[in-house]
Amino acid sequence: MKTEVRIDKWLWAVRLFKTRSLAAEACKKGKVSIQGTSVKPSRNIKIGDVICIRRNPVLYSFKVLALSENRMNAKLVPDFMKNVTTPDQLELIELGKMAGHAGRDKGTGRPTKKERRDLDDFFEPTFTDGDDWNFDED
Repeated sequence: MKTEVRIDKWLWAVRLFKTRSLAAEACKKGKVSIQGTSVKPSRNIKIGDVICIRRNPVLYSFKVLALSENRMNAKLVPDFMKNVTTPDQLELIELGKMAGHAGRDKGTGRPTKKERRDLDDFFEPTFTDGDDWNFDED
C-alpha cells in the first residue's frame, strides 16, 4: 500500500473531478489547498490530510482516509475520504439551491422577446431625460 500519492491523481481517483487534467488545473489556479496553503498538482498527500477545494461560493473540505491512484467505483469513495465541510459552508449550498428556484419554472424554456424586455425594464428602468421637462415657461 502506498504511503503518498499525488494530489491531482487522488482528486481524480475519488471522483471529485471528472478528469485528472481538471484536477491539475484546479490546483494550478489555487482552488485546492491543504492547511490554508495552495498546492501544486505534484504535491504528495498522506492519510489524515484535510484537503480544501473552493468552488464558489463554497469551500469544501475532505479528510483523506486512504490513498489510491486508480479511479474507483463511486460506492468505494466513502472508504477513501470523509466530507468534513463545515455547517456554515453547507448552508451556503442550501441558500444557492433556494435562490435557483426563484426564477422561471423548470421546463418553460427561454424567455420570449417581450418577456426579456420586461425583465430588462424591471431591473434597469428607463427614465425620461430631464431636458424634456421645461418648468420655466409660463
